[in-house]
Amino acid sequence: MSEKNELKFSDSLMSFISEWKEKPGNLIMVLHKVQGELGYISREAAERVAELLDVPLAKVWGVVTFYHFFKLTKPGKHNIAVCLGTACYLKGGDKVIEAVEQNIGIGVGQVTSDGKFSLESVRCVGCCGLAPVMTVSGEVFGKVTKDMVPGILSRFE
Repeated sequence: MSEKNELKFSDSLMSFISEWKEKPGNLIMVLHKVQGELGYISREAAERVAELLDVPLAKVWGVVTFYHFFKLTKPGKHNIAVCLGTACYLKGGDKVIEAVEQNIGIGVGQVTSDGKFSLESVRCVGCCGLAPVMTVSGEVFGKVTKDMVPGILSRFE
């Protein structure tokens, strides 16, 4: 790791890493915790994890890039997740995601230039009876139609 890495983890995160350092499966658990605190896994965060767990950066980066759950870029202030799991897709989830894209001017996996919104597609939110479902900043919206999208997004501006 380079000496230029100035990233400091919180005391609670450092304590968590210390607790998990010697446990099997620690890398994924630590990365989940880091992302929970930072919102994503930056290159600097990956370097710091590698250093603290005494594992090669290539191993950390391999895990981060293999699992879809881990984000490599900082999400927007309001992360929008549109479910494209079977129930949601069959009930029009693809139309909802198109409406979101048109309303905020970005595609899946992108962040608006002002950093206000980010957009992702997910496979299941666990609310199949409310399909199609989208979440904004963790708030769940069910039975969403493309016409509802502008009103939902206006609540977060």
